[in-house]
Amino acid sequence: MTSPTDGRVADSVRLAWPAEAAPIAELQRRSWGTLPAAMSESMLSAISLADMTTVWHQVITRPPKAEFRVLVAVDGDSHLIGFATTLPSEDTDAEALRDGEVDQFVIDPPARQRGHGSRLLNACADTLRADGFERALCWVLTVDDAYRRFLTDAGWAPDGAHREIGTEDESVRIKQIRLHTDLRTT
Repeated sequence: MTSPTDGRVADSVRLAWPAEAAPIAELQRRSWGTLPAAMSESMLSAISLADMTTVWHQVITRPPKAEFRVLVAVDGDSHLIGFATTLPSEDTDAEALRDGEVDQFVIDPPARQRGHGSRLLNACADTLRADGFERALCWVLTVDDAYRRFLTDAGWAPDGAHREIGTEDESVRIKQIRLHTDLRTT
């Protein structure tokens, strides 16, 4: 919706466009800087920005699954300030056709605390619900108190699942917990 005085569009969330692959890759690389240093360095050295852009372009234009979505949060000037992906959960204990997942969820730090994260999270829930899922899952780093608090404030709760992820050579390991929410009641 455009304001008659400034021509700006309201902050919003929508499906990503192929031309947004590069800004998504850039934002994802910046977000890796918040990981433990050894993991961040390993991830940044493992793939170039150009290769990440190619991967994002591919998943936007040819998703690996029919229910795989890339959502973007944009500000009133149409600048990309966040992104998320939704997909069927591939966890071994997930119920096929019932459990969807919010996999990637990134809001650019300067854009936080302005409602973008809430809009993006609600759009993820709406997208998963529209794709027929009844429950949403999300893995969170155990050290990411802010993201965990954001999700729990939005009605998500730990479901008891946990895991460790890390570098292929096992030199860096980080712990995650899984949160969930019932999409039938939100």
